[in-house]
Amino acid sequence: MTLNVAVQMDPLETINIAGDSTFAVMLGAQARGHKLLHYLAGDLCYRDGRVTAPARPVTVQRVAGDHVSYGEWTTIDLAEDVDVVLMRQDPPFDLAYITATHLLERIADKTLVVNDPAAVRNAPEKLFVLDYAEFMPPTMITRRLEDARAFHAEHGEVVVKPLYGNAGSAVFHVGRNDANLAALTELFGQVWREPFMVQAFLPQVSEGDKRIVLIDGKAAGAVNRLPKKGEIRSNLAVGGSGAATTLTPREEEICAKLGPDLAARGLLFVGIDVIAGHLTEINVTSPTGIVAIDRFNGTDTPAMIWAAIEAKVAARG
Repeated sequence: MTLNVAVQMDPLETINIAGDSTFAVMLGAQARGHKLLHYLAGDLCYRDGRVTAPARPVTVQRVAGDHVSYGEWTTIDLAEDVDVVLMRQDPPFDLAYITATHLLERIADKTLVVNDPAAVRNAPEKLFVLDYAEFMPPTMITRRLEDARAFHAEHGEVVVKPLYGNAGSAVFHVGRNDANLAALTELFGQVWREPFMVQAFLPQVSEGDKRIVLIDGKAAGAVNRLPKKGEIRSNLAVGGSGAATTLTPREEEICAKLGPDLAARGLLFVGIDVIAGHLTEINVTSPTGIVAIDRFNGTDTPAMIWAAIEAKVAARG
């Protein structure tokens, strides 16, 4: 099976090929004989029932500084010219992102979109996770200082983060005697219109924040992300380091609970974050971590992703 695959993502020239998950997935597609096209989410166009984008055929290789080459520009009809759309642009999950999901939803009956655009729109990562509160640390979503102060007083140490942030940005640790909660609440209220998340601080984060990747509802592998000295954020994008790991019985329980729901929603490629057995996020927009997982485990996550995609395309007939 040879598929025509349109990759909706950020400019390829700017990515770090050493750890970029989308780049690894694109290499995996080429290895299976699939043809790739690249376009930017901002270039989507709806007119008279058609969703199109200016795109270029693309070839990638793992050679730093010479990792991408393009063919000639063409305008593609996403319902007619391709078999698969990979929605892989990075957050923020803002109105532009939401609009892209609405446009792609209009072609999803003809073209497989990964992840399903309606499911992505309806599963914001720090809100969707509330469906599984039994696995989460104590959590509050609010805009009110009074609420945040009461939560802080109850739990002593908390983490404050924006609902629609990404890659560990704007995540703050507020200690027991920290006097900055009021200023932080004021700042969040000025920068973002939506509420923010407050969670009980898990000191075990110093031992790692585990990223577990699920493919079509099944756990495919994990990496333990360790924060650098002086940090609580373990995201690889902000200087965290990776370490080999396996799943604990608690993490297997979490995956078993989430897996069928993710598969049913068409969320084929998902990354969940677990600290000390507590589920903190479900990442569905543009999950990362597969390069580190494969490096430590000797696995081939892109091949698993493409096997699942090929099966879904074949099932559509």
